Amino acid sequence: MILGYARVSKADDQDTAAQVAALKAAGCERVFEEKASGGRWDRPELHRLLDQVRAGDVLVVWKLDRLSRSLKDLLHVLEQLDKAGAAFRSLTEAIETAGPAGRMMMQMLGSFAEFERAMVKERTQAGLKNARAHGRVGGRQPKLTSDQKIEVRAMLDAGRSAADIARIFRVHRATISRVVAQDRASASTPLRAVP
Repeated sequence: MILGYARVSKADDQDTAAQVAALKAAGCERVFEEKASGGRWDRPELHRLLDQVRAGDVLVVWKLDRLSRSLKDLLHVLEQLDKAGAAFRSLTEAIETAGPAGRMMMQMLGSFAEFERAMVKERTQAGLKNARAHGRVGGRQPKLTSDQKIEVRAMLDAGRSAADIARIFRVHRATISRVVAQDRASASTPLRAVP
């Protein structure tokens, strides 16, 4: 049996119609459609398909990245297909794992994809390091300024409850608790417990 797998990312405003048409034209008798990230392993339709694959079946995808964007997951899927006695075919890259040359090509393509991801990660880390060296720090902006934190401490010392202070500054109570925790950690200002 020739089985097809079509996937688009959740974030994209796309549908699988073009992929499904290409898969049916390639002779797929049944097509499994999914709207999920290719970097995730917990894709129900992919697992349903893999559970149904039998010896002699062929799994067909429109493009390699529709199956997986992770080399590890891609090789895992290919291994499952191999154990079941099934083959894999990608229409766009013209890859077919029925023979040894196809399996080798698949592993090479997966390796290049993994290498590119590693290079992107390395460049990102270098950019972040450079930004920190120039005084730019990533992450969320603090909810309270230094002056507001001083006001929070004064209100707590005056007996105001953390819940009241949180409402005044329009922040979550946990933000007020973090101000207290920071003070305790630095031990620069003696504070009483948060009511």
